[in-house]
Amino acid sequence: MTGALVLGECTIGLGFLVPGESGLLIASAAVTDLGFFFLLASVVAVCAAVGDNIGFWLGRRYRLRMRETKVVRKLGQHNWDRAGNLLRKWGIGAVLLGRFLPVVRTMMPAAAGTSGMSYPKFMLSSLVGAIAWSATHVSIGWLAGASAKYIEDALGRASWVLVAVVVAIGVAVWLKRRRRAAKQAEVAAAEPEDIESAA
Repeated sequence: MTGALVLGECTIGLGFLVPGESGLLIASAAVTDLGFFFLLASVVAVCAAVGDNIGFWLGRRYRLRMRETKVVRKLGQHNWDRAGNLLRKWGIGAVLLGRFLPVVRTMMPAAAGTSGMSYPKFMLSSLVGAIAWSATHVSIGWLAGASAKYIEDALGRASWVLVAVVVAIGVAVWLKRRRRAAKQAEVAAAEPEDIESAA
């Protein structure tokens, strides 16, 4: 499911609709050990790279017409132009960098295809970027999940301590009132005797 969300986000046209990064962070919070970490990070990296490849070949197929498509207009032509500027300035490094930039991440592969970048160069930088991005986000989600569990455990222990303190205070107040009532009863019982002695 997480891989499908990431694939959708990384494929031009779906990145606007599919919250792949959010879904990835939520799924990563469930990571409990290194085996699951590597499995999730690998699936996500592969799906991200496949999504990039779809975008690249769409860009290669439609070239400059991509900028005028409904999808690109919806995502923002300024983001398309930003991806193109990054490509002109950094080349394959832009594909790697673009992986970490929201929206540009969706545009970059198609922009790379449009720019005429060679496929082997694109594939290499896309794969390295996908692995780095996946490992980073799965790590963040895992750490956030571990922190949340720690806080939940701490709050669980704290709540028991709080319940014990409240119960202790309640018992102390009850005992104090009971003693006061007993003392008042003694005083009330002693008053008639004092009156009789005075008489």
